[in-house]
Amino acid sequence: MKNVADLARIGLANRALDEVLQEIAEVANRALPGAESTSITLIRGGCPFTAAHVGQLALDADELQYEQGHGPCMDAGRTGAVLVVEDMGSDARWPDYAVRVIGRGVRSSMSTPLPYQGATIGALNVYAGTPAAFGSDDVAVAEEVASYIAVAVANADAHAEVRQVAEQMREAMASRSVIDMAKGMLMAQQGCSAEEAFTILSRASQRSNRKLRDIARGMVDGSVRST
Repeated sequence: MKNVADLARIGLANRALDEVLQEIAEVANRALPGAESTSITLIRGGCPFTAAHVGQLALDADELQYEQGHGPCMDAGRTGAVLVVEDMGSDARWPDYAVRVIGRGVRSSMSTPLPYQGATIGALNVYAGTPAAFGSDDVAVAEEVASYIAVAVANADAHAEVRQVAEQMREAMASRSVIDMAKGMLMAQQGCSAEEAFTILSRASQRSNRKLRDIARGMVDGSVRST
């Protein structure tokens, strides 16, 4: 479990998610003795993709599953169950995939779901060129790594949400500012109240089927007439 301790040294703050996931995948590949190649599959909007990988073998195996729409990494991500394939040559769960992935050099694999807010968002996948490369001890290690991946994704999502809210607030403040400026121009030009100025802008927006903000901005820029 020594290599798993390296997870605690992976910083999450102010880092791109793909960079963090790549570092976690490298830790997992070192921590699991049977792993020859490792990947992290994320499922977003029902679409799976490999967010990080160590070695071409894992990427090839993942992409074979994406093409067919099923396989251990995708099914682990969808069902929340750890899926261990001891021998691709005798496992009957994904026969088409097994035949193709054996041709790429994979004989065994383990896919561990990524827990996220009561659901799963993908899987940590490890692949080997020999049968029975992964046992119960490996499952425990993989589950620990998978939990850390989920924390990294949750952290990135939280930051993305904060940035989105901040951007929406900036846009709202900018819109309010330009609308207030346009109202002030109308009040000065027509001697009307603030409420009447807003009504004039609203009617112009309805007539032209344009956002009130855009009408106000055009008026402030001198590009349109609002009366």
